[in-house]
Amino acid sequence: MFALSSVLCLLVTLLLYVLVKCLHQRLKRWWSAPIFLVPVLLVSLLLLCDIPFAHYWQDTRYLTWLLGPATVAFAIPIYQQRALIRANWITLLAGVLTGIVVGVGSSVWLAHAFSLPEMVVRSLAPRSVSTPFALASAAHLGANPQLVAIFVVITGVVGMSLGELLLLLFRVRSPLARGALFGAAAHGAGTAKASEIGEEEGVVASLTMMLCGVAMVLLAPLIGLLL
Repeated sequence: MFALSSVLCLLVTLLLYVLVKCLHQRLKRWWSAPIFLVPVLLVSLLLLCDIPFAHYWQDTRYLTWLLGPATVAFAIPIYQQRALIRANWITLLAGVLTGIVVGVGSSVWLAHAFSLPEMVVRSLAPRSVSTPFALASAAHLGANPQLVAIFVVITGVVGMSLGELLLLLFRVRSPLARGALFGAAAHGAGTAKASEIGEEEGVVASLTMMLCGVAMVLLAPLIGLLL
């Protein structure tokens, strides 16, 4: 019975992702994005079926394990876009450094301002980088992996939904700057949105997202000590 439950949880998660992805390709709405709609549907299903989250997390741990190979695979597009990195390394470097400092600094400062528990503060620190990198940083930061994953999803949804409006509000017109902002602030979801805006924005967002993730993993031990 336990084995059957484990298989069902895994299959339902994969099936929901495939269906929602097909739906998003048709609708192109922020609320139909898999990063938002799949968690909403899964949480609703767990509540409806009275399945403890710890049980679900244990049954779907294989998906979390796959984040390791996915992280390594990020090296491929970085290598493929090495010419773009050489030509615009100052812009990319500025985007990465700004993204890390602002992302971590604002999260920790606001968490302390609202007197949130220490575990929540540490789990909020890597919220602006992609999930594989955020989870890889969690142990060094003393963070809770489950909370980290939730905060990363929320950050991606908000960045994807409000990013374009903020770019218009602050009149950011440079494709490089627009792409760097999306990649540094809203990881994968922001990169997907940047790709809809323009090809150059999408490429720069992807590179910035990956470089921010690598920087977070490398700096995580130091950030953990400072926290």
